[in-house]
Order: sequence, then C-alpha cells, then structure tokens
Amino acid sequence: MPVPVILDCDPGVDDALAIVLAAADPAIDLLAITTVAGNVGLDKTTRNARRVCDLAGITGVPVAAGCDRPLAQDPHISDHTHGESGLGPLTVGEPETPLAGEHAVDLIHRLLGESETPVTIIAVGPLTNIATLFRRYPGDRSRVARVVIMGGSTERGNAMPYAEFNTYADPEAADEVLRSGVPTVWHGLNVTYQALATPDIIESIAALGTPLADACVQLMTYYAESYRTVWRVPHPPVHDAVAVAYVIDESLIECAHTALRVELRGEHTRGATVADLLGRTDWEPNAHVGVTLDAARFWPLLVSAIRTLGA
Repeated sequence: MPVPVILDCDPGVDDALAIVLAAADPAIDLLAITTVAGNVGLDKTTRNARRVCDLAGITGVPVAAGCDRPLAQDPHISDHTHGESGLGPLTVGEPETPLAGEHAVDLIHRLLGESETPVTIIAVGPLTNIATLFRRYPGDRSRVARVVIMGGSTERGNAMPYAEFNTYADPEAADEVLRSGVPTVWHGLNVTYQALATPDIIESIAALGTPLADACVQLMTYYAESYRTVWRVPHPPVHDAVAVAYVIDESLIECAHTALRVELRGEHTRGATVADLLGRTDWEPNAHVGVTLDAARFWPLLVSAIRTLGA
C-alpha cells in the first residue's frame, strides 16, 4: 500500500525535484504539498510549488501556504544559491495550480484527521510549519507516523560552519520537532552530499527529451553553477529528494539510531545538530540519522520519476 505523505517544502531548486519524486512514485500517496519560508520568502516558495505542479502535470494535490517567518528569529534566505525567484533560470509566471484556501498548518491538521492511518510528513525546509502544528494541535502528534527530515549534519554545515541551512533557519522549530515524541529521521548534509548531480546524470535526464526533463536540466545546470561559485564544489547535491527517496525505499539509506540534539545557544554553533554517533554521552537515542546513501540506486529512481511525469 502506498504511504500517505504530506510534503512540507520551501522551493528551491532541490525541492522541485523532491516534489516530482513524491508525486510520481507509486510508493507514495501524496496528500498535500505545504510551503514554508526558507530558501526564499513564503510568497515565492508557494508560487514555486504551484509552478512545479504546472510543469510536472501534478493535479488533485492541494498546495497550501504556511508560516512566513521562523518561531523566534528573523528570516534567513538562500537566494544566492537558488536565485532571486527560488527556481534559478526558470520563468515563473502566475501559476495555474490553485492555492488551497486554508493555512498549511490547518490543512495538515485536517488531512491527519481524515486519514485512516498515520501520515508520514516529509519536511525538506525549515521545520516551522511542523513545530507550529504540534503547538496548535498537540493531539496530532499521535496521527503522524514519523517526520522524515532533510536537515542537519553529522559533520560540517553550509549556512554556518556547523549548521545546515534548514536547521539554522529555524533552530527552535527543529528542536521542538525533535523533542515532540514523534519519531524523526534526519537526512543531513553528510548523506545528501552523496547524491551529486554529475554531468552524466544531467545528460541522462536531458535524454528524456520532455519539457519537464528540460526544466529539470535547466534547474540542475543552474544549481551546479551556483555550487561551483558559492560553495566551490564541482557538482551539486540534490538534498531534498534524498528524504523522499528514503520513504519510497528505506534500503537506499543506512541510518543510525542515535542521540541527537539541536544547538540553540552556541555563539558559533547555533542551529547545528549534534549526533552522538560514538556514544560519548549518556543521552538516550532519540532519532534516526542517515549515514550512507546508495547513489547507484537513488538516481534511477529520480530519473524514472521525471520520465513518468513527463510522459
């Protein structure tokens, strides 16, 4: 049976690929796409999610806008990586995909109540919407099977030396979701940097020859240039699609059950995730953390999704 999923995102180039994968793969029953301020402001992330639905022919999946700022700090965006619009070179006009007439948090609450089974939330942006859901509707925690997160790192960061962008953008929200009692699985930079869009990968997508494939190639080509310029790495990682792939096939990613904390007060480390992989503390394991990705099996999954929706 397909896994009922709500995808919470902040499109963003790699979010676009995550949307395509979640909508295309038969292992997922995509109930909704919800947006949050993150890579760019909420108005742009919401427009971008709707635009991706247009490009990919995704219909019947509600798109709802959520929180426009973090719980306790000023917004932090990443337009230097994703472009001013958030979708790099793509022309982003007024989308045709409609916007749901309710706040994302209220939509998630309603869908959780309507589902016959607990729902998996895949969260690939700052965790503001999910923390707000648990604050506003604490009973919904029992209706969430787990939260699968693209966030954090067991190594270095990208927003700051030790803080990954999504956790740095709203550390309080990340901390609250981690401590909510809902099972969490964290796929951080240490594992997403194993999903690199090398030229041969981009060429295999271009070979599909569809408008959707062409849009994905434009996105990843732009993303590659951003990563070479901003991060000085030769190939861009498609972070967010990794979290979706895990829900489709858990065997793609080896995880460690470990103790995890979100740093809230460090002068130089605010927003960092601290994973006790070596058991150096007396903390009880409270999360699963991605460690290794089978990239040889990951990429065919994503290319197949682009082929499916582009047909």
